[in-house]
Amino acid sequence: MQASPQQTIGIAGCGAMGLPMARALLNAGFPVSGYDIRPANEFADFAPQMISDPHQFSDLCTTVICVVRDEKQVLDLCFNDQAIFEAENPPQTFVLSSTVSPRFVHKLREKLPQDVVLIDAPMSGAPLAAIAATLTFMVGGPAQPVTDLQPAFQAMGSKIHHLGHLGTGMTAKVLNNFVAASTVVAVRNVLYHADKLGMDKQTLLDVMRKSSGQTWFGSNYQQIDWANEIHDSANTIGILEKDVRSFINALEDGPEPLHDAIITALQTLPPAPS
Repeated sequence: MQASPQQTIGIAGCGAMGLPMARALLNAGFPVSGYDIRPANEFADFAPQMISDPHQFSDLCTTVICVVRDEKQVLDLCFNDQAIFEAENPPQTFVLSSTVSPRFVHKLREKLPQDVVLIDAPMSGAPLAAIAATLTFMVGGPAQPVTDLQPAFQAMGSKIHHLGHLGTGMTAKVLNNFVAASTVVAVRNVLYHADKLGMDKQTLLDVMRKSSGQTWFGSNYQQIDWANEIHDSANTIGILEKDVRSFINALEDGPEPLHDAIITALQTLPPAPS
């Protein structure tokens, strides 16, 4: 589906997910601008679309899709360091695709100008799916604005689930990512012990792919560029820990022993076998 000529989409946070999403929109015919704190010359062929001034970026974009790392960076983008909502012509629609606590989504709604449409639309599939434009979007927000953005979502993803009111997309995402984090822990654990037991890693992954141990992480292990990472707050394993904490934050009764165990396991992943 092609873009409406009036609809200029901005991607805020052109990292491992945001940059391929921006490229997918551009390839589908959308006018696209990108914003990132890194200089434009780091973005190769996408450099001409990068805007270094956040207020200029905001003025150019009727819709901004936020793909920054965490809640602090969302607040910096909207109100603090970059303060795009203090620009002369702030965006009319703000799509929150960063993974944060569902509680934060509603706090953000309270802080944004009332005439700004807020949609939560986190995505799943990792950079692998972002590059292939086959992301899964979990969307919460008012029906008509979500419908209006369907062409943009379809340019970046293959499955778009409009789950209901504001916050439902983020709720689905943190629940999904808790399961994903659990499978990362499980697969990495069995690969470590398989190596100790003399079982070839690839042989085990092939068996699991066709057996009850099948998981997205295990089935795509060789294609996932972060599959062998150990924990660092700045890498993907660190982001998974942040996502688990976002899930826990949404729980009124606080963490259960399993939740704490998954965080500890992510922080102490064993080295991956060669």
